[in-house]
Amino acid sequence: MNVNKLVLVDGNSVAYRAFFALPLLNTEKGIYTNAIYGFTTMILKVLEEEKPTHMLVAFDAGKTTFRHETYQEYKGKREKTPPELSEQLPYMRELLDAFRIKHYEVENYEADDIIGTLSKQASKENWEVKVYTGDKDLLQLVDENIHVAMMKKGITNMDTYDEKLVDEKYGITPIQIIDMKGLMGDSSDNIPGVPGVGEKTALKLLKAHKTVEGVYESLDEVSGKKLKEKLEANKEQALMSKELATIMCNAPVDVSFEDTKMGEHDQEKLVALFKELEFKSLLDKFDGDREAESEEMEDLSVTEVSELTSDMLVSPSALVVESLNENYHQADIVGFSIANNTGTYFISSEVALQSDVFAEWAKDKEHAKFMYDAKRSVVALGWEGITLDGVEFDVQIASYLIDPSSSAHDLADISERKKSTRVQHDESVYGKGKKRKVAEGDALYQHLGRKAKAIFELRDELDEELTANEQKELFYDLEMPLSVILGRMEKHGVSVDREELENMGAGLEKKLAEIEAEIHELAGTEFNINSPKQLGEVLFEKLNLPVVKKTKTGYSTSADVLEKLQDHHEVVEKILLYRQLGKLNSTYIEGLLKVIHKKTGKIHTIFNQSLTQTGRLSSTEPNLQNIPVRLEEGRKIRHAFVPERENAVIFAADYSQIELRVLAHICQDETLVKAFREDMDIHTKTAMDVFNVGEAEVTGNMRRTAKAVNFGIVYGISDYGLSQSLGITRKEAKSFIDRYFDSFPGVKEYMENIVDEARDKGYVTTMLNRRRYLPEITSRNFNQRSFAERTAMNTPIQGSAADVIKKAMVDIAERMKEKQLQSSLLLSVHDELIFEVVEDEIETMKILVPEVMENAIELNVPLKVDVSYGETWYDAK
Repeated sequence: MNVNKLVLVDGNSVAYRAFFALPLLNTEKGIYTNAIYGFTTMILKVLEEEKPTHMLVAFDAGKTTFRHETYQEYKGKREKTPPELSEQLPYMRELLDAFRIKHYEVENYEADDIIGTLSKQASKENWEVKVYTGDKDLLQLVDENIHVAMMKKGITNMDTYDEKLVDEKYGITPIQIIDMKGLMGDSSDNIPGVPGVGEKTALKLLKAHKTVEGVYESLDEVSGKKLKEKLEANKEQALMSKELATIMCNAPVDVSFEDTKMGEHDQEKLVALFKELEFKSLLDKFDGDREAESEEMEDLSVTEVSELTSDMLVSPSALVVESLNENYHQADIVGFSIANNTGTYFISSEVALQSDVFAEWAKDKEHAKFMYDAKRSVVALGWEGITLDGVEFDVQIASYLIDPSSSAHDLADISERKKSTRVQHDESVYGKGKKRKVAEGDALYQHLGRKAKAIFELRDELDEELTANEQKELFYDLEMPLSVILGRMEKHGVSVDREELENMGAGLEKKLAEIEAEIHELAGTEFNINSPKQLGEVLFEKLNLPVVKKTKTGYSTSADVLEKLQDHHEVVEKILLYRQLGKLNSTYIEGLLKVIHKKTGKIHTIFNQSLTQTGRLSSTEPNLQNIPVRLEEGRKIRHAFVPERENAVIFAADYSQIELRVLAHICQDETLVKAFREDMDIHTKTAMDVFNVGEAEVTGNMRRTAKAVNFGIVYGISDYGLSQSLGITRKEAKSFIDRYFDSFPGVKEYMENIVDEARDKGYVTTMLNRRRYLPEITSRNFNQRSFAERTAMNTPIQGSAADVIKKAMVDIAERMKEKQLQSSLLLSVHDELIFEVVEDEIETMKILVPEVMENAIELNVPLKVDVSYGETWYDAK
């Protein structure tokens, strides 16, 4: 029985495949990692599936090989290796060393020759050999012991070739691959072959004559005058091409089979590399759910406190308020920890929550607290009746501001990067999913103690980075006070009328039943409208509508397909409406009813302050920013949002076209600035300039087009994107965009300059110095580079608009506190702020809110705010 299994990997081929298969990824330090990640996952897949006893990864040693002596233009048309890939190759070799997998290269020879030599040697010894590559040339090596895994798409989808599959695929033997290449050539390697001879013709010739030499020995038997002439004229080239395509199986390879023997992985080195490369998912796998973390970490000196005293609560202190549930409105506090210059302490929730000393310290703003995700703690303590103030530093927000493009803002990830006291990931302490539970005893003390100590240590390092980035004002004057405001908004919640929601749901159910009956009548048959298969059969087989797109399982009935079919049959419009109303009912009516808090009868959303790369706030559990308002039925959902107090109204303040006003300020375009200063309708003004007409001649359609162009410019829209949104040709869309830039040359100049700035710096900034890093801006991949360029254009606009709104929230909260107003800020929804205002403060708020919002940040065009109020959110319009 054969026990030796040798796996040989074509390193360059796999690296190239991985690089182009995955989007360009990079670490916080700017190390490109997409090819490394793809290469590593492929190696792991091989190790898991093949379980080799021996393994080697072969690399090309350089650009020049012995084949260039035969043909100087060999591989001459290949593009230069992208620098983004070249930078990753050394890391791949490091990872192989950590895996204890031999890697090897030979000057003047290719990886193919190394693989050919070792595979044939092993085959002679009757070893089982598996070769991994994306290069068909290596199929020539296949024999009874050698199989070749050929990557088809990406790096994990592959076919394994034995002699039978080579015959089925090509109708020739493996060794005839070199003859096939001799006749047809290979454009990727710049092997010329016989001009005009493709794969089909080459295979036909080989089936009849076996080899290139056989073809020329029997040239008279070749049918087709033109083909014969081509073969005659290119005999030397065909023979040379065959030679170039032949893998050398006796290359000077100085590697023994003993050198390729698999050993134990260097776990420590692997974990260190995965951490450096920020491969979190692989780290989880190789760190045994991070069990190794606890082994690596020495015990921290943590004092369990049975009674809190003021000498433990000095200033500054790091504070951890631990709750496990992601929706912290529904979570119990499981413990506290504090770290400062006097020590590190664990306090049980029972001790802390019953301590007057702790409650007084928590609300004392003179006692500085350092935290991670302070907003979560503000809310958690708020549910326990304790006010938290004096939060001076939030590690999560600081990390997010320093690099919003990074996804690794977990405290454990930050502690690893910054070399502070190490913190375990919560999953390794509490478990995941259904297995998640509170840790007990020393495990809990250590985990919370480490968190507090890490936060205390991280403060200074992160503060220095904020200083270096000129982001201290953004952090201390905007984001930190905002986090406390958001926490109080979340805890306060929004009142909803449950009965109104239930009535809406019943109304929608009735309407859905009516539309369902109409659809069945129009279709002439009853069927399950929610079944894509049944719907496809009705639309495309029974009603014979034109097939727009097919999927693997049948006809596509996606929304974009149905929208293209609306003019073909009236049933299509009904189906689209049925889907929209069905989603309204299930996602919003039923969804909102599920999250009404049992104690308060309110909805308590969670605002994400450190999620979007532009700085925009988002909302989850539930998402109150996303209630659809295009359909009247969607707008009506806002009827259910009501004031908590009887003598109050819902008050809305909405920025008018804030992003376009920010654009005017940033780009300084004279025409755009003048339009806003003169309070013109900007879409009408754009239509006048783009269509070269007077104000009275602007039609509704012209204004609609101008509006799409205006907002499209803000989001870096392409001619394709505009053509899709307006239902016009790309040529027409390009014409609109060109005319827009002719009308507003300052905008075009800004777009060009900001892209150049992004290439130069590697990032763009907003008005308040919020950064967004764009490593893809120099990518050789057109799609990645184009996306980065569009992002460079729109981030300063969207991000500055986010800065304005956040600044307005902080300023309004301060002014309301100064005036001791009883009204409350409830929600931030895109460019709109929603308040509950008591009736005797309406006149005050009608003046105060617009004044503060319009002066949050000084622009060279006026900011404009519209206010309205009513008995419900729906009425405040």
